[in-house]
Amino acid sequence: MRTTDFSHAPAIGQATAQFVGATCFAGPLRLLGLYRRWRPLVKRLKQTPGYRGHRVWYRFPFTLGTIAFFADRDALLKFARSPEHASIMRWVMQPGNARGGFIRFYEVLPHGYSSGIWRAEDHEMKAIEHFTPLSSETPDQVPSVTECVTRER
Repeated sequence: MRTTDFSHAPAIGQATAQFVGATCFAGPLRLLGLYRRWRPLVKRLKQTPGYRGHRVWYRFPFTLGTIAFFADRDALLKFARSPEHASIMRWVMQPGNARGGFIRFYEVLPHGYSSGIWRAEDHEMKAIEHFTPLSSETPDQVPSVTECVTRER
């Protein structure tokens, strides 16, 4: 059900800022070189005030990425200023270590959805009745969930 209170959600569900990034490394030896720099970086990340969680992803053959969640944008940006982050970024940018990379920042909208044990208002497990309007729709044009389920059959 629609809400603005995510206080009962897991830490990642309480985050309002997200980092998504990846680096395509220049080969397996560069990935090994990353490892000794990565461990202190993750230690700092987990100790950062406002840290809410992270996930690492891999794409063959040499791309590693991170999705990190923070309480707010300032917490994310403060982590980016840490000595561990600065050090790893300097190393990544040295010729021969990486072939490319990207970073994206995302901030959440105040409204979202929760149900059951992660719902702050009550613990009701209930689906929404109407979808969120698309940018091209007015609230009275939004289909109900029931209408969409019926069309599927």
